Amino acid sequence: MKKSFFLILVLILFIGTNSCKKKGCMDQAAANYNADADKDDGSCVYTPVITINGDAAMTISVGSGYIDQGATAVNSDGSSQEVIADTSMINDGIVGNFIITYSATNEHGTSTATRTVDVIINHENWPGSNWNITDDCSDVNFPLNPNPEIVTGVNDSQILINDMFTLIGGTAVCTIDGASITIPESVASLSVPLLGSVDVTYSGYGTMSNDGQSFVVTYIYNAIFGSGSCTATYTK
Repeated sequence: MKKSFFLILVLILFIGTNSCKKKGCMDQAAANYNADADKDDGSCVYTPVITINGDAAMTISVGSGYIDQGATAVNSDGSSQEVIADTSMINDGIVGNFIITYSATNEHGTSTATRTVDVIINHENWPGSNWNITDDCSDVNFPLNPNPEIVTGVNDSQILINDMFTLIGGTAVCTIDGASITIPESVASLSVPLLGSVDVTYSGYGTMSNDGQSFVVTYIYNAIFGSGSCTATYTK
């Protein structure tokens, strides 16, 4: 009798314990996830899963012309879902960090994903034959050519300013680091009337603007008629 009573009591406790369990969706990835549920009832539903085409973090040079690669989205049953891309925040014409947001919506809600685009000054922004100069440099001690040509050097960290000086040309070998330019100490031979060839020692440093359309270099020089510094602005 006691044994039967004990079995009945255990059965009652088992039934009572199970009946008290809260049912619901226990998948944290689901749109209807229930943090209080301790028994999954198979009711989980899902918003679309978005996959970004290409890299989620990109780096491009200023003015390169950004073309978005888009994204795709699928529902839990494998069907595709339209993706809307918000590219309104990106401006590839100026240095900055920009976010593109992708969204996809079904009957269970909306999913979002983002791509980061870092717009920078790099080696692509320097080369070209269309640079013009305005400067306050001496036409005798440091006569800069108003229309030099800039070409890529031996690597992406080097550029060459060809035809640097009026009449004699010459080449400045420059180091670039993003928007910064450094011209190590160099020697140029200038032809001066009555004096013949004279050496000019110079160095320089400067920075390119955020839109990649101009850069300023401060030159420091030592020439036969004196030493000094001057500023040249290179503009596309």
